Amino acid sequence: MPFDDVLAAYDPALGLEVHVELNTASKMFCGCPATFGGEPNAGTCPTCLGLPGAMPVVNGKAVESAIRIGLALNCEIAEWCRFARKNYFYPDMPKNFQTSQYDEPICFDGWMDVEVDGETFRVEIERAHMEEDTGKSLHVGGATGRIHGADYSLVDYNRAGIPLIEIVTRPIQGAGEKAPEVAKAYVAQLRDLIVALGVSEARMDQGNLRADVNLSLAPKGSGTLGTRTETKNVNSFRSVERAVRYEMQRHAAILDGGGSILQETRHWHEDTGITTSGREKSDAEDYRYFPEPDLVPVAPSREWVEELRGTLPENPTAKRARLQQEWGFTDLEMRDTVGAGAFGLVEETIAAGATPQSARKWWLSELARRANDTGTDIAALGVTPADVVAVQALIDAGSLNDKLARQVFEGLYAGEGTPAEIVAARGLAIVSDDGALGTAVDNAIAANPDVADKIRDGKVAAAGALIGAVMKEMRGQADAGRVRELILEKLT
Repeated sequence: MPFDDVLAAYDPALGLEVHVELNTASKMFCGCPATFGGEPNAGTCPTCLGLPGAMPVVNGKAVESAIRIGLALNCEIAEWCRFARKNYFYPDMPKNFQTSQYDEPICFDGWMDVEVDGETFRVEIERAHMEEDTGKSLHVGGATGRIHGADYSLVDYNRAGIPLIEIVTRPIQGAGEKAPEVAKAYVAQLRDLIVALGVSEARMDQGNLRADVNLSLAPKGSGTLGTRTETKNVNSFRSVERAVRYEMQRHAAILDGGGSILQETRHWHEDTGITTSGREKSDAEDYRYFPEPDLVPVAPSREWVEELRGTLPENPTAKRARLQQEWGFTDLEMRDTVGAGAFGLVEETIAAGATPQSARKWWLSELARRANDTGTDIAALGVTPADVVAVQALIDAGSLNDKLARQVFEGLYAGEGTPAEIVAARGLAIVSDDGALGTAVDNAIAANPDVADKIRDGKVAAAGALIGAVMKEMRGQADAGRVRELILEKLT
C-alpha cells in the first residue's frame, strides 16, 4: 500500500528492543572469554553449556555497565532486583532456558529525546535489563540459509552466555510520517551513547548491537494500539528505517483487504527490503518465568550508583551541538560528518592541531571517498588524525598542494610511512626554486605566444593558461603563486 495512503488511514505505533553485547572480559555467569569469533565451541564451559550441577556467578562488571547505561538513559536504578528463568526450547540455548530479568529489571522508567527534522520526540524507556546471549545456529544447505530446507544445522555456543543489556521502549506514538526516521534516529543515537560510555563496541555488523522493531497500526484517530509484529535482528540504521516503512505498508494492505494482523516475529531481508514470517510471537506467560534459584538478588547501594553517575561522559547529542558551534559547522556539514562516521576522527584531528575546516575537508572528501570506494570503514583506512595534521602542515608550509597531498594519502593507505617520508620517497615536494621555475615559464611562453601577447596587452587573467602549462610540465609540483609572479615579471 502506498505510504501516503497508509498515513491517511492509520496511526503507527513503534516499539524498539535493542540488545547490547557488553565488552566484559568474561561471560555473564562464568569465566569463559566473551570475545567475538574464535574456533566454534572453544570458549565454553559446563556453566554456559548448561551441564548438570554447574552453578552461575554474576559478572560484577556487567552489573556496573548496566547501571551506567540506565543512568545515561535517565532511568531509575532498582535498589533490589533479581534474575529469572525464561523457559523455551531452542537449540542455541543448551539449558532450555535463558537467564534474564522479568518483572524486576535493574533499570526502568527512563527516556531519550530524539530530534528528526527539527522536531523532538521523547522516547520513553520502559526498562533496561540484564540477560545472557544465546549461541549461534548455522543452517547448512538450502537456498535461504534458514532452517527450512537446510540439510543439517550446526550450533556454536561461544556466544552463549555473553552479557547482554536489553533496552525496551514503551510504544512510540504520534510520529506519523516520521515514524521510520524516528526509529532510525533512536537506534543511531542510542549507539552513540553506548560507544561514549565505553561499555560495548556496539558494532551492528558483528552483532554487538541488534535491534528488534515492533510495529502496529490503528485506525486514524482511534487512540488505540493495533496488533504488533516484531521484526528481529535488524542490523543497520538504514534497515531499521526501511523495516518500519515496509511493515507499515504491509500491515495497511492486510487491514485494508479485510484481514487481520498475526502477532508474530518476522525476519528482515536486506537484499529485497521485505520481511517474512518467522514464528508466532509468544506472550510473557508462555515463557513461564520464575525467579532464578541459583543466583542471589542484585542490590546496588545508592552510594555506588551515585559514584557511577559521576563516571558518565558528556551526552553525545549535547556534545555534538557544543562542538558544532565551536567549529562553526553548518547543520548540513555536521550531519554529513556524523553520517560519514567521521565525527570522532574530525574531533581528534582538531584536537591534534588542525583547523576545523581542514580536518573536515580531508576526512569528508579524500578519506570518505576512499572508504566508500573500497567498502572500508573510514576508521580502518590506516590513516590517523596525526597523519591528517601532518599533511595539512606540509600544505601550510608550502611543501605540498592539495593535488600532491592526495598522492601522500595514497602512500598512507599503502603503509609507506609518515607523510614526510612519503613526500621524500615519491619526490612530491613543491618546487619553488626560481631557476627551475624560470625555465618552465620560458618554455610555456614560447609554446603559447598568443597567450603571452594577451598578457602583454594587459589581459592579466590570461596568465592562468600559462600557469597550467607550467604545472603540467612540472607534474603539479610547481609553486603556483611563484609561477604567476614570474610570468607577470617577464611579460608586464
